[in-house]
Amino acid sequence: MRYLIVAAVLTAAALLGWPAAAAPPPPCAGLGGTVDATQLCHVHATGPTYMLNMAFPVDYPDEQALIDYITQNRDGFVNVAQTSGSRDQPYQMEATTEQHTAGQPPHNTRSVVLKFFQDLGGAHPSNWFKAFNYNLGTKQPITFDNLFPPGTTPLDTIFPIVQRDLERQNALGVAILPSTGLDPSHYQNFAITDDQLIFYFAPGEMLPALAGPVQAQVPRNAIPPLAV
Repeated sequence: MRYLIVAAVLTAAALLGWPAAAAPPPPCAGLGGTVDATQLCHVHATGPTYMLNMAFPVDYPDEQALIDYITQNRDGFVNVAQTSGSRDQPYQMEATTEQHTAGQPPHNTRSVVLKFFQDLGGAHPSNWFKAFNYNLGTKQPITFDNLFPPGTTPLDTIFPIVQRDLERQNALGVAILPSTGLDPSHYQNFAITDDQLIFYFAPGEMLPALAGPVQAQVPRNAIPPLAV
């Protein structure tokens, strides 16, 4: 009987033209942003103690995962900035976007790499990357764990290439130890192109923090075939 009453009420509401519940705003608008012609959402927010600028695509196929990460970091930053003491310069967060594609439809991939800069008043600002990769053919996220076929050891060939590239870039004269270079946890942020894999490393992840955020390009023809 309860379900019949609910159905009757809903039917009456439709017949009488009662306003329906408002649909939730699109993710970009929900974050206070606007979308440009390239399908990038730009979020700009300021408060008495902070400045926030973020840009990210609104057409990424696994959009909810990206939005969740953006929202989590925005909320955490604003909360800290609003509850911390005042300082001469405002607290800052900036997120920029780099995008790559590979393959041909329907077996193509999409990569989005977010680069974060955050200044919360510590001795040094924070920089980090967050990469999202998606297989449009299988409609599944791509991680380093499923990037190569099971049973392969891709880091045996990837690490020497990354090692040469990073050591060429840095002027600190610091070698990358195998215990670091062969650790899969350092290769979670990457982008896929037709010709190469691009790996992104936060300060202190592969090189000393003084070297800042770095990236290494690995030719696909020099490593085992991808599983995607």
